[in-house]
Amino acid sequence: MKKLSLFTLAGIAAAALFAGVALRAADSKMKAKDPKPTDPAACAIDGEKSACGLPSNVVIDMSKAKVRHTDAEWRALLTPEQYRVARQQGTEPPFHNQYWNNHEDGVYFSVGSDTPLFDSRDKFDSGTGWPSFTKPIEPAFIAEERDMSFGMLRVEVHSAVDGSHLGHVFDDGPAPTGLRYCINSASLKFMPRAAYNAWLAKNGTATTGTKSR
Repeated sequence: MKKLSLFTLAGIAAAALFAGVALRAADSKMKAKDPKPTDPAACAIDGEKSACGLPSNVVIDMSKAKVRHTDAEWRALLTPEQYRVARQQGTEPPFHNQYWNNHEDGVYFSVGSDTPLFDSRDKFDSGTGWPSFTKPIEPAFIAEERDMSFGMLRVEVHSAVDGSHLGHVFDDGPAPTGLRYCINSASLKFMPRAAYNAWLAKNGTATTGTKSR
């Protein structure tokens, strides 16, 4: 068997090392294209049960909104995540948001205004990983838009008072309404029952107001 010189062996080793690096780089590049487990695109759409939490792409008419701010003002009032979801119609990962597993008694307000939207008494575990409600406190505070994004027909819901994107509503909820308002935590702010009762005593009925931070 012909003996290989040190230079030849060194060349073979270098070639093998280069090939290994190239393979790992290619593999890493392929894996980088795969969505992360918490990315909306990584979810498997199970009919309308989750609709995968995909973001919306609708035009929200702000002409009748009671609470309005410039884009710069919204950015200053909200956290980056609240702004992305409520003002840019984004979404948040299931089971990794503030209120999906919140069982405290109270009321959920719009993050964009002093408007009570959902009562914890109407909240239920939908198994989707997002806060879900059977109905809003006051239907007039919620507006809807037909959402055709991502090749699906969904009903987007947003605050009629300040235009903040909330989520979507589906007709697969429990009794008595049969509805499931699937809402982003980032679009809500929670007020415990005692504080809400005090708020009602000060403001009268569940009326809308200006931005409250």
